[in-house]
Amino acid sequence: MQHVLGLLFVSVSFLGVAGLMPCSTAWAQGAATAVTAPATPQRMTVAEKIAADQQKLDINTATAAQLRALPGMGDAYVARLIAGRPYTAKNQLVQRGVLPQTVYAGIAERIIAHRPKPQ
Repeated sequence: MQHVLGLLFVSVSFLGVAGLMPCSTAWAQGAATAVTAPATPQRMTVAEKIAADQQKLDINTATAAQLRALPGMGDAYVARLIAGRPYTAKNQLVQRGVLPQTVYAGIAERIIAHRPKPQ
């Protein structure tokens, strides 16, 4: 891609120098950078992350009914999840063998594991 853009830049610059096309080198460079500049992803602020986490279901405090509402969660998985509490990270559901990877993958974006407060 850069090779093609380099050729484009050279040919546009040459045509401008030869007087065949009214063009400036600055315009050609601007056009080349506009095409090659990658889009920067938007980063979430701390407040946005906290708000997003509050919409997720905490696996340490959720009721059986709330857990059953998640996709792929039947009574057996819900019982195993509740029996294994507390969790310090949501990926412990797979690490401890509570859920298979396929079920976890279906719910991972909807859950969170807040660290339990010391008693």
